[in-house]
Amino acid sequence: MRNVMKLFAAIAVLAIALPGITHAADDGHGTAIEAQEWSFGPPFGHFDRAQLQRGYKVYQFVCANCHSMDLLSYRNLGQPGGPQFSEAAVKALAAQAQISDGPNDKGEMFLRPAKPSDRFKAPYANEQAARNANGGALPPDLSVIAKARPGGPDYLYALMTGYEDAPHDMKMSKGMHYNAAFPGHQIAMPSPLSDGVVEYTDGTEPTVKNYAKDVSAFLMWAAEPTLEQRYKTGARIMIFLIVFAVIMFLAKRVVWAPIHRRDHAAQHAAKTAAKTDT
Repeated sequence: MRNVMKLFAAIAVLAIALPGITHAADDGHGTAIEAQEWSFGPPFGHFDRAQLQRGYKVYQFVCANCHSMDLLSYRNLGQPGGPQFSEAAVKALAAQAQISDGPNDKGEMFLRPAKPSDRFKAPYANEQAARNANGGALPPDLSVIAKARPGGPDYLYALMTGYEDAPHDMKMSKGMHYNAAFPGHQIAMPSPLSDGVVEYTDGTEPTVKNYAKDVSAFLMWAAEPTLEQRYKTGARIMIFLIVFAVIMFLAKRVVWAPIHRRDHAAQHAAKTAAKTDT
């Protein structure tokens, strides 16, 4: 039983300690990704609604110019556990995009304001158009990027704040930009953020670091919208397992107690008989 309790204690400590571990890798130029403080960190974290709403705004005005989010619909912005925009706000946000639909009665395609049920509008019609507009590079879809990259939101934050002048001993390829967090440090995407590029209306300072943190949190929610429910389920399971282990230990003691008493009595009788013989 002691070993079981030690195992549960170790798991609990590990679950708490993991978010603080620094993700680090070194390829000769000192790549390092530091762990950030996130409201949604395990084991009992939750998304900050205001942060998710700001993060969507950064995505909408900056990231969406090049990156798609094909797995999300506008209605997801109002669902529990996410940004939780009001129904009216979701309709207004969706209507800002023009979606190709049709054909109409004349057999022609037409543009209409997007509805909450529509997927996020992609910035390009197809992959070829995306590559043509970005010098041959294909901007990745951001729907699950926070789960697809090692380091998750820590990596995304480091990437967006990692643009620097290249070291003197490093030769940069044409059209590439130096980034301290990107593998190889050469990235086709220029720095997407600058102070004041997106207006915040809730008093949050409009800085690159705040933009990067807010949009990273938004992308983490997009990649795992049921994260809060998963944490709650995990906590319930851990509590159940601990209670179950205690019950099993007590049941074991009740079941085996008569046998232990019999064995002890037999041992005592044997010792007494041995003393009598001597």
